[in-house]
Amino acid sequence: MFGPEQSTTDLTLTTKNPFLAPEHQAQHKATTPAAPAPLASPSAPPASDSVNKKDLRTKVFVIDTSVLLHDHNAIRSFEDNRIAIPITVLEELDTFKVGNDTKNFEARECIRIIDQLSKDFTLQDWIPLDNEGAGHLRIVLSSEGHPSGLDAARVFDKKTNDHKILSAALQLQHDQPDMKVVLVSKDINLRLKAKALSLPAEDFKTGKVKDKQHLYSGKTLLEDVDADVVRKMYVSGQTRKISVLGKNRKNNHFYILRNQSASALGFFSESNRFIERVDKSYAYGIKPKNAEQAFALHAILNPDIHLVTVSGVAGTGKTLLALAGALEQKNRYDQIILARPIVPLSNKDLGFLPGDAEDKVNPYMQPLWDNLNFIKSQFGQNERKFRAIEEMRAEGKITICPLAYIRGRSLSNVIFIVDEAQNLTPHEVKTIITRAGENSKIILTGDVRQIDTPYLDEQSNGMSYVIDRLKGRELFAHVTLDKGERSDLANLANEHL
Repeated sequence: MFGPEQSTTDLTLTTKNPFLAPEHQAQHKATTPAAPAPLASPSAPPASDSVNKKDLRTKVFVIDTSVLLHDHNAIRSFEDNRIAIPITVLEELDTFKVGNDTKNFEARECIRIIDQLSKDFTLQDWIPLDNEGAGHLRIVLSSEGHPSGLDAARVFDKKTNDHKILSAALQLQHDQPDMKVVLVSKDINLRLKAKALSLPAEDFKTGKVKDKQHLYSGKTLLEDVDADVVRKMYVSGQTRKISVLGKNRKNNHFYILRNQSASALGFFSESNRFIERVDKSYAYGIKPKNAEQAFALHAILNPDIHLVTVSGVAGTGKTLLALAGALEQKNRYDQIILARPIVPLSNKDLGFLPGDAEDKVNPYMQPLWDNLNFIKSQFGQNERKFRAIEEMRAEGKITICPLAYIRGRSLSNVIFIVDEAQNLTPHEVKTIITRAGENSKIILTGDVRQIDTPYLDEQSNGMSYVIDRLKGRELFAHVTLDKGERSDLANLANEHL
């Protein structure tokens, strides 16, 4: 492609001669012997001033496939900036359009949106975006014979779709020096490759929790509370002196009210306007071992709370409390549905499995059955509650549901427990919650620091998104469990490994 007659000053993309961003190309050419740098004008500003000036060029965001599979409305999230989609991304969307998983739905919806936007335009031109800003969209191509010689596959010695997307962004950066090109991707490694080639790269930030260090915990410790308030909590089971909450007053929030050696657990909601005492009461043979577990179980059993999120590290009792609380309310609901995202450990699939849908997902649901068996072990085989669990399983009142089949359903009179919810995207969690019909309760459990899917993190997963967006709202409560109760060995691993 490049003959011996090629000029030595060409900006060929190789590891020995890395690509220079358009704003640095003039400086690069100026330092070559063939093109001496012109003398600076006496009125020209110092170089340091030009560096400190804000870049006023039009921004062009090059969108990766991972972003569009994360949120099909992503192209409408960039306000009045320009959006470029490499043609390779369209090819990848085409491969994902068939199937029942969420990513297949996202691919189909994204293709429809692009088709609606194109109308009578050709996608080689900047076409207006149907959003609140003045954004524009364009499909960009990558060419092995591009005049600039920019080809990411030559640097990484491998022709992949990721490298084609990189090449498209680099060539757009070369062709449009008046624009600031930024690659947007959920793929961390692709962002690192882009930065290695002097191409700015960012994560897709829409829907991300801004401060993961101060993620809402759902509980507050109040010291030096008036002793009469604590006494009133034990005598009457509540107190209307909500002024003790001060600036920590929050709706559907839990409190530890402490006065020296005396303390009481409380729950406050704006609808009731009093602080209710929280007891460590049994739920189907399971008793909370600490204040946080008591808070979580209270939220699960509260008929006024229809959406509960319980987060915490392994061994804190999230799933066990959710199942015990659901069983305790079995007469209030017709069915208990269990589900969890199917993400194999180390992303190594088990392969094809025999049987129907329930048989196929049962290996992934084993942690839920383990917790159910632990609850059963609290009773003798002839006890009524033991037999009740067996009868519910036999009659289908305790059942599992693959999340892939949840879209389109209306869940009425059920408790829907979703374990490992941190492995869901914000859109997937929204899909689940919007399935709730009359007299339904949804419980999401998970550990936002233990994420098994490649394109999610502590800030962008569906569980963190729900906690951040719904905290303090009616119908919602959240509790973070910090203390492990599985075993001393599990606690040792969580703390030191």
